[in-house]
Amino acid sequence: MPNLNKVQIIGNVGQDPELRYTPNGNPVCTFSVAVNRRYSAADGEKREETEWFNIVAWNKLAETINQFVNKGMSIYVEGRLKTRNWEGQDGQKHYKTEVIAQQVQFLSRRAEEQAIESKVEDEGGPEDIPF
Repeated sequence: MPNLNKVQIIGNVGQDPELRYTPNGNPVCTFSVAVNRRYSAADGEKREETEWFNIVAWNKLAETINQFVNKGMSIYVEGRLKTRNWEGQDGQKHYKTEVIAQQVQFLSRRAEEQAIESKVEDEGGPEDIPF
């Protein structure tokens, strides 16, 4: 039976991306994206909720995001879900689900963005974040 792990989101960047390098020198960029959903409750009242997604990008995609993406920008991210787990200093097991970005499209236009192609794809990268 075939398997599929694919996520597509459009939302606003929650904070400026943070670029780091693995011990092997691979660039990795992390940031969050807020996606709003509007709906009508059973009583007819209009409501809105926000879902936050943690995004991880690797290599050239990571460097491009770090250079051109800022807090508040509208962005499209396509990728796959990955859940990491670790044991904290308190002995508790912690879990974090992230979107590993494979393609990003800038939806907000800034002067610098017009100089680059707005669609950037990942070339593949390491599977695990070392921090």
